[in-house]
Amino acid sequence: MPTILLVEDNEMNRDMLSRRLQRRGYEVAIAVDGREGVEMARAGGYDLILMDMSLPGLDGWDATRRLRADPDRITTPIIALTAHAMAGDRERALEAGCDDYDTKPIELPRLLSKIEALLASAE
Repeated sequence: MPTILLVEDNEMNRDMLSRRLQRRGYEVAIAVDGREGVEMARAGGYDLILMDMSLPGLDGWDATRRLRADPDRITTPIIALTAHAMAGDRERALEAGCDDYDTKPIELPRLLSKIEALLASAE
């Protein structure tokens, strides 16, 4: 069973997305801010990271940059999640080190296809 690290500060979003992913057979671990997400990702054991980009304190952009710049570089696939669907945001997420990008509100079928594609390519 693949394990996903969900880094999300909004309790309703965390609850909704984690329950929906668990029903699809994924194990979900949760971090509530960027610092906790970086610590948990560095500890390892995750097949994929879903990173909210608008986090308080250390935002998802900087958290992703830290993970990718780490000497023990985290290679776990990261999907950026953001409500900001502005021109250039996808490119900005990819430049920060994310492997893919998805917008909120989450459309589960679309997100699942991105998750499945990244998990398949990481095998």
